[in-house]
Amino acid sequence: MGNSYAGQLKSARFEEALHNSIEASLRSSNGDPQPIFTQLYLEPEQYPGNMEDTKPKAELALHGGDPPGPELVNGHTSNDLDELEEEDDSDASSPPLPYLQAPVPDGCCTLDGFCQAGKDLRLVSIATESIDVPAGFELVGAKSPSVPEHILVCAVDRRFLPDENGKNALLGFSGNCVGCGEKGFRYFTEFSNHINLKLSTQPKKQKHLKYYLVKNSQGALCKGPLICWKDCKTRQFSSSASTSKPSSSSSISSKENGGTNGHSSSPFSLLDSPPTRTTQASSVFFGGQDLSRDCSFLKPLASTPGTKTLPIVPTALRVNGPANSTGAEGRPALLSPSQASLGPQGQVYRSADLVDSPASSSMNSGPPKKRHRSWHPSTLVPVPPTAVPVPAIRPIVCSPGSVLAMPPAQPPVAGFVQPQPVSAGETVIVPDNLLNTSGVRPVILIGHGTLPYFYGNVGDIVVSPLLVSCYKSGQVTEKTLDNLSLSGSQLLSVETMILLTLQYLARLGSDQIPLREEFEQIVLKAMLCCPGGPAISASQLPWLARLEASVSGGGVQVLVTHNSLGEGISESLRSLGEGPPHQQCLPTYVVIICASKMSGTEFCVIVLGKYQARALSEGMLTTNEFLKEISYELITGKVSILASHFKTTSLGDNLDKQLVRYQRRRKGQVIQPFQGDITDHIHSQEAASMAPPSETELLSEAFQIYPPQLSVARSLLSQVCSIADSGSQSLDLGRFCKVDFLVLVPPSHVLVHQTAQRIRQSGVLVDLGMEDASSALQKSDKYVVRLDGDVHVKMEAFMRKVKQNPYTLFVLIHDNSHVDLTSALSGSVCHGELQGLADRVVNCQEVLEAMNLLVLQVSCFPFTLQTHQSRISIHNEVHWPSNSSLGEQSANHLAYFGLKDYSSSLQWGVASPILRCDDAFEKMVHTLLERHPHLHSMVIRSYLLIQQYTEAMMALTSSPSLRDHITPETLAMVEDLISAPCREGSQGRGHMLLVRVPSLQLAMLAQERLEDVRDKLGLQFCFAVLLGSPASELNLPRNFISRLRAWRGYDNEDWVPHTYEDLEGLPCIVILTGKDPLGETFPRSLKYSDLRLIDSSYLTRTALEQEVGLACTYVSAGVVQDPKKAAAPRETERGKAARSNDGDELERPQSNGSDATRASGSLAENGVSSSDVADSSQKPSTSFCSPDGVTSRDESTMIHGVKQECDSFVSELPSNPSKASKAPPSLCSSSSSSSSSSSSSSSSSSPSSSSTQRPSQSTQCGRSAKPARRSPRTVILSRAAYNLLAGESGSQLSSSSLLPHADMAWSSPLRPLITHDLQGAEQSAFYRQWTIARQHHADYEAPSASHPRRLLLSGPPQVGKTGAYLQFLRILFRMLIRLLEVDVYDEDEVEEETPEFLAPVNTQWPDIEEIRKLPFDPFPRDPKFKKASPVYTDKMPKFLKDPKQEGEYQTPAKRETKSIRLSRFAAHNAFHHCEQCHHYCEASPATQLSECTFHAFTFCSSMLGEEVQLHFIIPKAKEQHFIFSQQGSHLESMRLPLVSTKDPDLLKSPIFTPTTGRQEHGLLNIFHAMEGAAHLHILVVKQYEMPHYRKYWPNHILLVLPAMFNSAGVGATRFMIKELSYHNLELERNRLEEQGIKRQDVWPFIVMMDDSCVLWNAHQQPDSSETSEGGPAFTNVSLKTVLQHMEATPKISLYSMCGTRKWSSGLSRRPAGQPYSRCHLHDFVMLNVDLTQNVQYDLNRYSCEEVDFNLRANSSGLLLCRFNFFSLMKKHIPVGGHKDFLVKPKLMEMENPSPISPSQYVCAPDSEQTLLAAPAQFLLEKFLQTCSQRLFPKAVRNRNNPVLSIDSYLDIGTEVSVCYINSRPHSTNLDHQGLAFSGLLLYLCDSFVVSGLLKKFHFLKGATLCVICQDRSSLRQTIVRLELEDEWQFRLRDEFQTANCSEDRPLYFLTGRHV
Repeated sequence: MGNSYAGQLKSARFEEALHNSIEASLRSSNGDPQPIFTQLYLEPEQYPGNMEDTKPKAELALHGGDPPGPELVNGHTSNDLDELEEEDDSDASSPPLPYLQAPVPDGCCTLDGFCQAGKDLRLVSIATESIDVPAGFELVGAKSPSVPEHILVCAVDRRFLPDENGKNALLGFSGNCVGCGEKGFRYFTEFSNHINLKLSTQPKKQKHLKYYLVKNSQGALCKGPLICWKDCKTRQFSSSASTSKPSSSSSISSKENGGTNGHSSSPFSLLDSPPTRTTQASSVFFGGQDLSRDCSFLKPLASTPGTKTLPIVPTALRVNGPANSTGAEGRPALLSPSQASLGPQGQVYRSADLVDSPASSSMNSGPPKKRHRSWHPSTLVPVPPTAVPVPAIRPIVCSPGSVLAMPPAQPPVAGFVQPQPVSAGETVIVPDNLLNTSGVRPVILIGHGTLPYFYGNVGDIVVSPLLVSCYKSGQVTEKTLDNLSLSGSQLLSVETMILLTLQYLARLGSDQIPLREEFEQIVLKAMLCCPGGPAISASQLPWLARLEASVSGGGVQVLVTHNSLGEGISESLRSLGEGPPHQQCLPTYVVIICASKMSGTEFCVIVLGKYQARALSEGMLTTNEFLKEISYELITGKVSILASHFKTTSLGDNLDKQLVRYQRRRKGQVIQPFQGDITDHIHSQEAASMAPPSETELLSEAFQIYPPQLSVARSLLSQVCSIADSGSQSLDLGRFCKVDFLVLVPPSHVLVHQTAQRIRQSGVLVDLGMEDASSALQKSDKYVVRLDGDVHVKMEAFMRKVKQNPYTLFVLIHDNSHVDLTSALSGSVCHGELQGLADRVVNCQEVLEAMNLLVLQVSCFPFTLQTHQSRISIHNEVHWPSNSSLGEQSANHLAYFGLKDYSSSLQWGVASPILRCDDAFEKMVHTLLERHPHLHSMVIRSYLLIQQYTEAMMALTSSPSLRDHITPETLAMVEDLISAPCREGSQGRGHMLLVRVPSLQLAMLAQERLEDVRDKLGLQFCFAVLLGSPASELNLPRNFISRLRAWRGYDNEDWVPHTYEDLEGLPCIVILTGKDPLGETFPRSLKYSDLRLIDSSYLTRTALEQEVGLACTYVSAGVVQDPKKAAAPRETERGKAARSNDGDELERPQSNGSDATRASGSLAENGVSSSDVADSSQKPSTSFCSPDGVTSRDESTMIHGVKQECDSFVSELPSNPSKASKAPPSLCSSSSSSSSSSSSSSSSSSPSSSSTQRPSQSTQCGRSAKPARRSPRTVILSRAAYNLLAGESGSQLSSSSLLPHADMAWSSPLRPLITHDLQGAEQSAFYRQWTIARQHHADYEAPSASHPRRLLLSGPPQVGKTGAYLQFLRILFRMLIRLLEVDVYDEDEVEEETPEFLAPVNTQWPDIEEIRKLPFDPFPRDPKFKKASPVYTDKMPKFLKDPKQEGEYQTPAKRETKSIRLSRFAAHNAFHHCEQCHHYCEASPATQLSECTFHAFTFCSSMLGEEVQLHFIIPKAKEQHFIFSQQGSHLESMRLPLVSTKDPDLLKSPIFTPTTGRQEHGLLNIFHAMEGAAHLHILVVKQYEMPHYRKYWPNHILLVLPAMFNSAGVGATRFMIKELSYHNLELERNRLEEQGIKRQDVWPFIVMMDDSCVLWNAHQQPDSSETSEGGPAFTNVSLKTVLQHMEATPKISLYSMCGTRKWSSGLSRRPAGQPYSRCHLHDFVMLNVDLTQNVQYDLNRYSCEEVDFNLRANSSGLLLCRFNFFSLMKKHIPVGGHKDFLVKPKLMEMENPSPISPSQYVCAPDSEQTLLAAPAQFLLEKFLQTCSQRLFPKAVRNRNNPVLSIDSYLDIGTEVSVCYINSRPHSTNLDHQGLAFSGLLLYLCDSFVVSGLLKKFHFLKGATLCVICQDRSSLRQTIVRLELEDEWQFRLRDEFQTANCSEDRPLYFLTGRHV
């Protein structure tokens, strides 16, 4: 035995052991005492026991027998609470040897209950006698095992008894006999002999002195309180996990396992890792092998508050009976040793007093492995018979009392456990050879109460906590009860629980096992329907219980005992062990009820049904564990008996001999693989060289995106946008300009190839600009990474890329993220697979913190990630749209057929369902299971399955007589497999048959066996047998590969299939192995999925549903039937993703990265896709590249939304049908089919199959008009799985109600039922509320807040999720580009007809003399004035003379825009953030809004005739631009530079931006446009908007207009800017003049720029002839460049205004015109406030104020110059700006007033018309724009006779031309000689307009006049002053006013006619 603690003995410990050894040898008459070192090293540590009731902790009750000896079970101790005192005093360390009593002296009494002097000590006898009790002594009661019903009275010195706290008992003993009066017994051993306790174990006072005895009211002695042996003593646990040496022989040291003995009374300290103690019993289990190799230790798990860390010792000890004592089988358990961990599973079973039972099997080397499912089973470890007493198992359950009593909430005491007193339990000895004799390993279901200790052959029983949580429903929280609308009073009593249990068990079918979830629902229903239940007395219970059991027909028996549960268990095991005579009438369940007065009602259930007991015990193993168990059985040869059984055929012949005989008879001939019959034989070489005819019209099918995938991709995108908009700053989409990604997949080679192929075919790499078309084909592999050992290197490289590219948004896609949920801490190598890798990669700190990385987890079983601790926010989940939401399809479209459909297909009522259970196979399995109780059922099922397939092949070829011995299901599948390729027109195509064998060894065995039989029968060319292992590539013989190549028409000799889809059409059996299916897609030719090995070991939702998910696919919508009851219209549910394979011979280009694709985002989105094409006999099914098994559809069903997915250039796409055929073979997906790949086998060709096949469609010869129907695959299940999947239609609950995953636990035993109908968000909310992650789950220690950049995409298996997320990447990229793009106005100017070219000498700057020679063009050519009145000029442009209707202004036509990529010189809105400019627009956290200073600036405006007060808000950082008074408080002026200053970085002109309603969207961030140069930028805002602008632009200077301008138009803003600037210019001139600077030298210009100017461009100068063809004719330049260029113009002070032209795409196509022109300037103007001092903006105006100002400035002789080689792009901003007022009535009478037309904007003065709430000027302008044809009828569409407008330009509609004349003296006006005007417009005319001026103009007869004035009196005065009545005729009714009320000061106007 290996000694791992040599040399560490503590002297106290050594002396104690030595003392005990000597004492034992003295007392022992005939036996050698146990050697002292054995005692020291091998005695097991005592584990501490119970803890506070309320905490979900491990509560261990471990029992050491009386000689504390043989307590080790598989290397772990077991101990009872009662006996934990053993550590407490010197007796505790007594040697663990069998106690051998000294012979009784002759003549002494040996009668039980009497002392050796013959005096009666029984309490019943001497209760009333007076007993002499010396001072300091107490009367106590002792229990004798020989008379358990009696209490023996003793007198004991009080000093040796504990106080009420369980402390201060002296070591040793001092007692008197009350019978004979003998005094002075100093040893309890001696005393026990005297009172005839007759113990088989060493006597201990703690164990046998039980009660204090007290006097009752009558003065009689009676039993009092329990003696509190160490009851409340605290046990301390060390949570530090010391690293134990693997060599330690089962080293369960106190330090490692937390069991420290920290009592004050202990004579020695165990705190320093004392030697572990193991009794000789250990050798019992290991067949004497060297323990140092085999036995490992338990690592304690770090304890968290509230959960104590305890080694949990698994209960389900299965130790083989002594019969199997072969040394070969004494081996370490192959189960993972950490069935000993304390996962949250403890929380389910462990609450009040339930003690997680002891006994364990963890003796493997290595750290603890993960995954215990609910309890901790062990393996079958053989027990050689030895003389050593057998150890005990002792699961202790709740102490007596109501199970359902609410426990008092006690605060957890960190690190302390308080054991509870438990009444005496007794021992049950498990009979030897129990399993061999009875053929059943009984399972004891813990109920309520104290289970006994188990001794003896404990390996033959299993203790299961399956239903225990249901009995603990009393511990659910108040909150849970409220959620379920229950109250505490509705909880059930123990008696009611017993009856419910009986009722449930009695109604279970013979092939059903109890399911926890099912029983929980029964309990919940019982609580809801009958609160509290009827009160059942203890006397009624047995009778009612037997009544309940009677309905089971003997299946359930009730055993009522009165003393303890152990009595009943013992009786049941004894009758079971008595063997065959009793076996016939064994009940399935025995319910043992113990109704004792002392401990209340207790019960447990023993499962004796062979099927049920096996299913329950196997179900306790996790997948990893049972796969190890199977490996072990195969490695050790335990299966040899079974294997030899299958060496003979069902007819009794030797299988191998028969095969060899048949092989010889064939003489090298083989069965013809296709185009023949199964009876046709040809030579093997000929068969090998047979090739199917190649497809003539073979077309490859392009990857295509279907509407559901598109809608899911869009949902993902909108989710990403909402993360960005959430305000949490966790994602800033504005900064990214690229998308990159990496896909993580489970460790499967096939899956890597499959995903890489999807990436390749989707063209996404090219669309994202990551690869070019040629490299994308080769490099798609590097974007997919398997989660295997190499993942870290690849992940590190990926994370490096993430860090180095902060402007790229990376998406880490974790596909099939439910596969490996293990946390990195618990990860290990399990069954050949690394576990915990996903957690290590996806949840590592780097990934979580990277701000430019999104994690997208994709799963078919999202509930594995939706626990209470989920890392994904419930808002970040995107669920696949349900079938019904996608609408109806016609019968030949494809609909998704998933799990729910398989369940509901059972109601179709067809003769041959697609979801089947092979009952004949199940019967055979049952027979074999009974014969081989020691083998795992999957081993038995596998061997039987291999035999079935073997014999089916033989029956169809060599031995027809075997047919009757094969199940019809197997025969039909094999027959279909062999005969399908032989059918006419199939071209050798056939079906795939998938057989799922989770164990790799069994799968290899199956493949080897089936291949061998196939070859011997001559079928080697008919079908392939493949092993589908995730760890290896597909391996296919050459002849099958060449057949696949021929079907595809590939010439490439190197092509081999990499994915299962590549096997389309190949007849084959694929044996799929591996712990879980990993998400591989199977071809359409997969017809059968054989899941007969998936049985009751798969009792979690994920495990079961992922197996059936293998068969899910898209089927023809017409195949899906209604159930017989027409009530449920199932067709709508089936309306799944619309797909079809119509459209024969449609060929569409593939998205393989052509230019068109790059321009558009993806061809697939634009409806350009390809479809299947029928071959000569029928519609082939292609190995579709569509995602996860989605096939292509006809274009007509392509929803239009798909086409315009994310591009604005759809119309520009060339549709080039030649591309698909040119695509390289790796891109072309293979097209192949078999005649019945989608329909069932043809009944005509194979009559025998019709019995088991669906009624089929016979194949059509010749070109079929319709595509073949695609039927669902047939799934064959085991009975257990079938019952669960048929759940909703059958009697049991459905798979959806099962626990989602073994690493999860239900948070409460009471919870609502979940059904398949609960989908998407509701399902997520359910699991988040009702499940928690266990300790090994990756989310167990997840942070409480979910991760902001993590999304979950869930959709059913094989629905097309890969396509959806690839599409998401594409549209995400398009959106980011779109965020970097902007819609700018793209409208051509109205051209002059014959532009005259002057050839200017210097084109870089204008020459003032040349510019003066240019004529001014008064016509506003900008497209924004397209609807305004044209200004009359000598050369009027030709117009389209289309009459405009009055209502047209209500809905203005949309202006043309173009999407332009932002350059680095763009102006940005408030949503732009980047590292360079954040200081420019964002306030730093330190600066508050108070950092800005408010300054009033008052000046006198001559125009307004009053003082104006403006307010500046100036941030501290911008104060250097201003001059303040000496005191620093008063703002004096804004600094202006000098004209003469030459500084390359200086921008001289202050920039004013008038803005309203655009605090977010206005392009007010001109940092990049200015290239970061210093500049002065002032936002001019209205008073009521000031807070909004301050919030968004805290670092900008704001100029706030007075409140009176709140409803004014843009004219007022421009007026105030210009007035302020002129006033400031004067102040600065005065200031600088004092410094000796000339007044003219102060810079007089300002820039007035709109808030929608986004980009500036420089166009190639006309003299630069190198305009490259096709190249861009302009380049983006910065605003700084443009301004500095204009500011550097020679003699700049002589220009009144400079500006640029507006950009349009037509500029580059047009021949370059003049570099400069004199014309209208607007939007972006450099204005000389000095020269324009006397020309003002009209402050009343809402529109056309710039045209009005330009005309006045030009006619005043000022020079306007436009730089034509600069152009300005204006962004289309749909919100804000100086938009129209919503004109509504002043007083709202009606609820919904009818819209008011512009003709109602004016009315007769004093009329009753509705008055409007809008400014008078605005109403006037709108009225004139739309109704001027009434005012000036002669002018409508009359270009030659314009309306004369004096001193102002008003827009009076697009059909009326205006001739502008300036009334000022010396102004330059148009020569109007010979021009007759059709009307006269006088708008607010001033004193310069005199009657003499008007008399100079000539008017047409009937011309009309309109005079507009501020009020009625000034209107009349103007008529008189201008002597208008001389030439114009007025009528009283021609006077009007704007429709305002008088306080809104309406404008008045008068119309008249020229006479």
